[in-house]
Amino acid sequence: MTDPLLPPAETPPAEDSMAEAHPERPDGDVWDHPGLWLSLIVIGCLLVAAFFGARILGL
Repeated sequence: MTDPLLPPAETPPAEDSMAEAHPERPDGDVWDHPGLWLSLIVIGCLLVAAFFGARILGL
């Protein structure tokens, strides 16, 4: 007898698989917040630009 057809989104079960699923990382890791890093970079760029702007206006 043939195997039953599975819907396209399903994968057939693995035979003789000894591997276990990878453990998921807990939420809240430092790299899970790209907005924080982007804001720190933008603030740093603005501080450097303000420093040079102040130097130009001070001359």
